[in-house]
Amino acid sequence: MHRLVRHSIVKITFLGTGTSLGVPIVGCPCPVCQSADPKDKRFRSSVYVEVDGKNIVIDTGPDFRTQLLQNSIHRVDAILITHQHRDHLAGLDDIRTFNYMQQCAMPVFANYLTVDSIRRDYYYCFGEPRYPGVPDIELHNVGDDPFDVLGIEVTPINVLHYKLPVLGFRIKDFTYITDASRIEESELDKIRGSKVLVINALRKTEHLSHFSLPEALEVIEKVKPQRAFITHIGHEMGFHGETDANLPEGVHLAYDGLSVEF
Repeated sequence: MHRLVRHSIVKITFLGTGTSLGVPIVGCPCPVCQSADPKDKRFRSSVYVEVDGKNIVIDTGPDFRTQLLQNSIHRVDAILITHQHRDHLAGLDDIRTFNYMQQCAMPVFANYLTVDSIRRDYYYCFGEPRYPGVPDIELHNVGDDPFDVLGIEVTPINVLHYKLPVLGFRIKDFTYITDASRIEESELDKIRGSKVLVINALRKTEHLSHFSLPEALEVIEKVKPQRAFITHIGHEMGFHGETDANLPEGVHLAYDGLSVEF
């Protein structure tokens, strides 16, 4: 008698798909920044992952509070942080509401550089005596090995953002890579077999610390996910509709509010 194997359903929602300045950029008169298409409006990059009854956020940038409100998110069980730059970390203070509603500390997972940055920048969360109402953060230092997040195995993927070590994350058949300009072959092996890959591409031309669109498409071709989505997009990428229409089959520009279930 064959035993029925249940496969986890993963749902991801893009809370933000923009670069460090967001789109539109403040004061920019370019056609993309002036576009009326809501898919050309991009908060700083972040994603909400629902899997096995748990809700995980990857990155808490400066738009985090607004992203939570716009997407009607009422629960966050854990947070993964890719790196310490402000566009990925500046909204961490807004976990206080979840501390209160869920009556527990928020598990936050990051590499040692980002853990040090959190302890420094959010020093008021770790002092004694604790001031009432400050965020309650349970920090976890992520190494090279897969780690457990509330019963869910997460595989860290080491990438370089110019010379800065940044973490990507694989959760079951979903892989998320942002702020990368280089990925070693050994780390690409961790991505292979993913059904959905999200990867950064700032613009169509080369950049020092981010993949360009052609470079991101080259990574996608190497690892061959079933579907791929581009994130961390700058205004130089052009209009969403025009760029998306010219991408290879199975590859799309992500946009804020997009949900994907698999």
